[in-house]
Amino acid sequence: MSAQLLTNVTILVLAGFVGFEVISKVPTTLHTPLMSGTNAIHGIVIVGGLLTVGALAGGWVGVVLGTVAVIFGTINVVGGFLVTDRMLEMFKGRRPPPAQSADPSKKA
Repeated sequence: MSAQLLTNVTILVLAGFVGFEVISKVPTTLHTPLMSGTNAIHGIVIVGGLLTVGALAGGWVGVVLGTVAVIFGTINVVGGFLVTDRMLEMFKGRRPPPAQSADPSKKA
């Protein structure tokens, strides 16, 4: 294993631990804004995947990995926005039912 690969794997593992610790300390009231920000940032993965696929620098492996990154990134962003929208709906007040007509001669 090369020194560069070992360094990259070490950074990836440490970033995973730091990310887990940071996210586990977030209160539930901040979850929705955090998810929106995370989904916006995850768009960078989609752009990186598109650049990888477009550059074709890595041969077929680069194309496959870039395509997978674009697919997973798109699923994550769309799913995250759907979850965020659903959570924001929970904070909206319930609407009262429409008023019924007081005139008994009018039937629905």
